[in-house]
Amino acid sequence: MTRLVPLFPLLIAAGILLAANGMIGTLIALRADQEGFSPIAIGLVGAAYFCGFLISSWMSPRLIATVGHIRTFAGLSALAAVITLVLVMVVDPLAWAAIRAVMGFCFAGLATTIESWLNARSSNADRGRVLGIYRVIDLASVTGGQFLLPLFPVGGFEIFSMVAILFCLSLVPVCLADRSRPKPPERFKFDIPTIWNISPLACMGCVAIGLTNGAFRLIGPLFAIESGLGVSGVALFISAAIVGAAVFNFPFGWFSDRHGRRAGIIIATTGAVAAGFYLSQFARTPLEIYSGTFVFGAFALPLFSLSAAHANDQADEDSYVVVAAGLNFFYSAGAIVGPLAAAIVIARFGPASFFTYTSIVHGTLLVITIYRYYARSVPSAGRTRFVSLLRTSPVFFKMAGKSVGNRPAPRRQGQDESL
Repeated sequence: MTRLVPLFPLLIAAGILLAANGMIGTLIALRADQEGFSPIAIGLVGAAYFCGFLISSWMSPRLIATVGHIRTFAGLSALAAVITLVLVMVVDPLAWAAIRAVMGFCFAGLATTIESWLNARSSNADRGRVLGIYRVIDLASVTGGQFLLPLFPVGGFEIFSMVAILFCLSLVPVCLADRSRPKPPERFKFDIPTIWNISPLACMGCVAIGLTNGAFRLIGPLFAIESGLGVSGVALFISAAIVGAAVFNFPFGWFSDRHGRRAGIIIATTGAVAAGFYLSQFARTPLEIYSGTFVFGAFALPLFSLSAAHANDQADEDSYVVVAAGLNFFYSAGAIVGPLAAAIVIARFGPASFFTYTSIVHGTLLVITIYRYYARSVPSAGRTRFVSLLRTSPVFFKMAGKSVGNRPAPRRQGQDESL
């Protein structure tokens, strides 16, 4: 534990940052609905965030290499605080879309900065503990941030000021921490065909997950509002899904380590389809909605970790950073389309149809996975150990790869590469 003490300021900064980002995602949906934005306009705002996220995934390592971790963190945090305040000064769908694109760029860059810093300052002896602490901080901060929303009126300026304060506050522990200059993130060649050939199922899975999970945070609150839940209810609605994911992530990992990734994906997608169908057709009371959302999060949110583990089972020891970049690319591509597609669905069929939309997407992934299930499986000896992952930057995958201390088995001559 003594070796981890120097990382505490950075982990504190990460918690503050994640809480702020979790708040603003839900807040935008609530405020946009209150301002009379159409569902399609809200979906456009959500899609713009992931456009910025995708661009930053490739630009931020160069930025860190040029000016360093501390300056990158300080600049992006300050920019995120400024544009958060601009949101409430310029209330217009197109302006909000542009602002959210910048915010997506900022947050992807901040995630890359934090994770590369943590990776550089940890060793093989403690990297697993750092990874676990970071994951706990992520879940706790995002969940806790939701419960700050009911403290201020959604229609006022104060709640946006609180988010901006948190972005600025995250600067304090970083700027006062150890001033050593961590090693910049490694450069890597991004090659979509190679990533696709490693695991088409994982790539298709990440697109589907982006289409659903990417839309959940922005369009899901519209379902909650239409169901009669207030701001506090929306906070519980989002938090129930996150808690469900936290509870079931590791059981899914344990199962997939022993019975195969595709078996785990089949069970998770089946549960996500059933939960979506229940929420769209039967959930009426707040308790039923919260329970259904808990189950939805338990099955739907771990799908990214399962897909990533499946892809890394197929990859050789030098490819996991490239695989991480590729999976983030496919996830972001789905997440760009997801909020807009879900918004079009609810504009045509009503907010309750949101979970019908997620069930259709998850059902499609289920059919694809069952088909792939009959392809050659990865032997259990060749599977990397499951690690619960964040959809942030390739650096996090690098930390996970080092922490398990287990290399994938090399691909045998003649092994099917289209798994």
